[in-house]
Amino acid sequence: MIELTTRQLEIIELVGKHAPITGERIAELLGISRPTIRSDLAVLVMLQHIDAKPKVGYFLGKAALEVDSPFKHIEAMKVKEIMGIPVVLRETVTVSDAVVTLFLENVGSLMIVNLQGALVGIVSRKDLLKVTLGQSTANTMPVSMVMTRHPNIVTVGPEDSVLEAARKMIHHDVDSLPVVKAASEHGHDEVVGRITKTTMTKLLLDSALGT
Repeated sequence: MIELTTRQLEIIELVGKHAPITGERIAELLGISRPTIRSDLAVLVMLQHIDAKPKVGYFLGKAALEVDSPFKHIEAMKVKEIMGIPVVLRETVTVSDAVVTLFLENVGSLMIVNLQGALVGIVSRKDLLKVTLGQSTANTMPVSMVMTRHPNIVTVGPEDSVLEAARKMIHHDVDSLPVVKAASEHGHDEVVGRITKTTMTKLLLDSALGT
């Protein structure tokens, strides 16, 4: 691997900040003449750290983007690093209770558990809307009658990658996923968190802004 000089690293930094930028402008910002950096620019283009477009200027190249992309660290992130606190209800509560909880907690879905705390279902805003429209008795109905049950619940584990969670959300067209881990003493899935499309959007925004 070719080791870059201090000046070449400075050029890459300037291109990243000001692209598209001309060679003349790079030289001006460095306080040197254009011919002085001609060979540096040629080397950086050859190594794909920067890319040149005629009559436009220089952009970051493939090699620089692979190293400097603000989204690169997301590949190594695990679900447990970004998951939120789950909103959990017992399967014996009514649809009315679920609707109130949904709005009070300002969430899109609720995790439903049994008396032992095992995940038995998930109910979304859409599920509750469908059952309450035009049904006067729906509010007193047990939430267990409208929830999605195993094996149709899509979940992730806290040690799964964030990318795997995103893949599941897109593939199964869901807005959120329960984060579960197997509790060996009980032998059931214990809800430990939740991950949502809002979580993913915030992660991307924070990465892009460097916050």
